[in-house]
Amino acid sequence: MLDRHTLRRIRPAHPGRVAHRRGHRCRHGRSRPASPELTTREKVLLCLTADVCQQTLGLPFQQHVTMAGDCGLSADDLREVLRFIAYDSGYPAALAALARLTDLEREHALPAPTGQGHEVNANGTGSPIPEPMRQAVAALDAPFGIYMDLQSRMRADMRLLSVRERTFITMTVDVLFQTLQESFRAHLMRALGAGATPEEARAVVRFSTQFGMTKAWRAMHVLDALLTELGTARG
Repeated sequence: MLDRHTLRRIRPAHPGRVAHRRGHRCRHGRSRPASPELTTREKVLLCLTADVCQQTLGLPFQQHVTMAGDCGLSADDLREVLRFIAYDSGYPAALAALARLTDLEREHALPAPTGQGHEVNANGTGSPIPEPMRQAVAALDAPFGIYMDLQSRMRADMRLLSVRERTFITMTVDVLFQTLQESFRAHLMRALGAGATPEEARAVVRFSTQFGMTKAWRAMHVLDALLTELGTARG
């Protein structure tokens, strides 16, 4: 029977070993391949993203919640992460993660949420999605386009996560689910538009190797082609 000590002995080094608790410091441990272009906070957010998408809500999620607290992410921040991911992971997956997070907070006497969040725009019109994409989706299936507008509008006013962090999260979701066409392109374009460099975009994909090597490999091919197309392959 595998226990934590056995797992530690057989588990290879990987970039997900983002940090370990040492006092109240948040540190990045040895990792191969390294992703120095990303902050520790960003790495923790991407680990939490993978936990939700892949429903690894046991020990990995517990460790990442602990690391999030060490990095200054509050209970409100974590809930915004789950609300943001829910759009792509699916609401049942995000709900399961929220239930687990609530249990961890209670079991370990972690700080409770204060209710800080954003105003959900569920009754408005329009969407923050680029207009050409909205038109393409509406032409594909009009009711689906209306629903996509609603979903994107509902999370448009989130402010606890930066635009850079949100784009890196959505790129990671694309890698995990292998949605490497329209959505990956859109998320990459938004990351670059928010000031991310091509090497930082590569670091996001590289970091996801711990969640599935072959998925990241395929994504790296797609990313390289997109960056070449945009004339920003390196820089």
